[in-house]
Amino acid sequence: MELKRVVVTGLGALTPVGIGLSEYWKSLTNGVSGASLITRFDTEQFKCKIACEVKGFDTANYFDRKEGRTLDLFTQYGMVAADEAIADAGMLDETIDRSRIGVIWGSGMGGVRSFQDEAMDFQKGGGVPRFSPFLVPRTITDICAGYISIKHRLQGPNYVTTAACASSGVAIANAFDNIRLGKATAIVVGGSEAAITEMGIGGFASMRALSTRNDDPQTASRPFDKERDGFVMGEGAGVLVLEEYEHAKARGAHIYAEMTGYGLTADAYHITAPHPDGAGAMEAMRIAVEESGMRLEDVDHINTHGTSTPMGDKAETTGIVNLFGDHAQHIAINSTKSMTGHMMGAAGAAEAIAAVLAIHHDMVPPTINHFTDDPDLPALDYTFGSKAVSRHVGFALSNAFGFGGHNVSLAFRKI
Repeated sequence: MELKRVVVTGLGALTPVGIGLSEYWKSLTNGVSGASLITRFDTEQFKCKIACEVKGFDTANYFDRKEGRTLDLFTQYGMVAADEAIADAGMLDETIDRSRIGVIWGSGMGGVRSFQDEAMDFQKGGGVPRFSPFLVPRTITDICAGYISIKHRLQGPNYVTTAACASSGVAIANAFDNIRLGKATAIVVGGSEAAITEMGIGGFASMRALSTRNDDPQTASRPFDKERDGFVMGEGAGVLVLEEYEHAKARGAHIYAEMTGYGLTADAYHITAPHPDGAGAMEAMRIAVEESGMRLEDVDHINTHGTSTPMGDKAETTGIVNLFGDHAQHIAINSTKSMTGHMMGAAGAAEAIAAVLAIHHDMVPPTINHFTDDPDLPALDYTFGSKAVSRHVGFALSNAFGFGGHNVSLAFRKI
């Protein structure tokens, strides 16, 4: 069976550093931090008081009052970003066969705010079972894919992948397979998350996974820095339209890049800690390059998972050095989480967008907030600084890992 080629024809982003693709890319290239003190709830009793919240998002600008009440914030984020990606891809054209276009989504926690609010109301009500009829639709992780398909009448494959913080990265891998196997002409694929809640922050803080640099939020996310002390929780959505190459070419679609492969692995090591040698991450990257028909020496750029955790950053960079050897010194490595924070289930898609745009513009966004070299990390080009770096990016990887030992590496190249 001859596999189809898969290209990226549409992008949409709703992030802590900008609503809309252009604002997202502008902020990334200018080293803008999205971190600040949390405004969603009173953090007085919380160890972690900071996060990368989406700013300036008003539900009333996108949904009428009745519809807005039925949608959790993670679904709202996803629908808005999907609208942008679909329009960007030129897929509002009514002549396109919608029976061949699907939606594959990723979310790690789904409607956690809706779940938390209903549980608190139940407790306050003395245990009387009065629940909203919208509780289940607001909470379940697959609902965003359903809403997007209904709004745009997309009748192809439709489901959600959940792999913690690798969720939307795995969704992209699934979308790629559906298209190259001929099961769909195009897939609207991405992820969304809105877990900056008492339960979300409190749960991760209790694991000591979050930064507690509350006195200086904007520099709290410090990937690859010696003083990194945990990740800063982010939120938002990222969406790509993946499309079969010949179909895209025939309709004159704008093509950002070609997706050429992916690697999926498991650490099989620990429920939250990464394999110390980065073995699973290394194998995922190796498979992605091999499946692309490329050499390790062809990799110009890696958008790392780079969460700013002591163990995670070391494991990933160790895996990079173990896989690429001497060539690792020539790869532009960065972590856009230094700016967006960790967007959780949406991170894989948001960072894949950054990697695709790096290829498209031959420009690598910086890793901001570097103050002190870590002697325990390999000496690599981490793109430290406050501005993007211009350089040729012909072939790039985007990594996403999740609790449970899930690893995904996505491969894209210039077309």
